[in-house]
Amino acid sequence: MRTPIESGVPDNKQYLHPLMARNYGNWKYHDRPRPGVLHHVAHSGDQIWTVRAGTQRQMDVFTIRKLCDIADTYADGHVRFTIRSNIEYMVSDPARVEPLIEALTTNGFPVGGTGNSVSAIAHTQGWLHCDIPGTDASGAVKA
Repeated sequence: MRTPIESGVPDNKQYLHPLMARNYGNWKYHDRPRPGVLHHVAHSGDQIWTVRAGTQRQMDVFTIRKLCDIADTYADGHVRFTIRSNIEYMVSDPARVEPLIEALTTNGFPVGGTGNSVSAIAHTQGWLHCDIPGTDASGAVKA
């Protein structure tokens, strides 16, 4: 049995879309066809589209299941979260981009956050477990 590595960053390649893993570090260019959509082209000619949608920072189980259902239906289950709590779906078929955007918009998830569009604003979220009223919050939260 292999001893687990308990330090350092875990290998992310096992979670990549197969097309992204195949062309890792070998991208020719990328463009932004519209806000919230990235289009990457590899030197091999492979193409992949990433659709970014906004989500709230803390989500309930229903919302997570809804996002996963959308991923299963439109993106073959390929999804990732950004550091700013947005969700990104990767698709290799351009015909799936518009239906994916429509499904996200219909379910209340705004598509955007790339290029000339509003991105999630980082701020102090406070402490969910804190029972101290807002008047006694830390200086960072009061500011």
